[in-house]
Amino acid sequence: MPIGTVRLVNAVFYAHHGVMQEEHRIGGRYEVDVSVDLDFEKAAQTDDLSQTVDYEQIYQQVQDLVTQNRFYLIEKLAYLIAHRVAEAYDFAERIEVIVRKPNPPVGGACDRAEAVYRYVPDQTASGGSSA
Repeated sequence: MPIGTVRLVNAVFYAHHGVMQEEHRIGGRYEVDVSVDLDFEKAAQTDDLSQTVDYEQIYQQVQDLVTQNRFYLIEKLAYLIAHRVAEAYDFAERIEVIVRKPNPPVGGACDRAEAVYRYVPDQTASGGSSA
């Protein structure tokens, strides 16, 4: 089966996540990448958005999760984003989400902390083919 990847790269949001109280109070910048592996051959042949993922819709889902919640861990954000995308697109073969926190409070110089979550949805549970 032909596989392609649709990516949303470096979506940036201001939100209030982190283990430290100050992070919840002041907030900070968060960056998110979402990659969805799928067979988009039919979408490419027909030029039909319904045959692929809508990255505008994915952006909205990510924005809602990042900005309307407060979590201690960016790992939780990555996990929730991947599962939300999987619910919206039951034909997704694999989803990878990266959540980055620039300049994390680690007591020294550090460009970013990031959590990478890779999810392979169970195609048989969603009615898709496992073959």
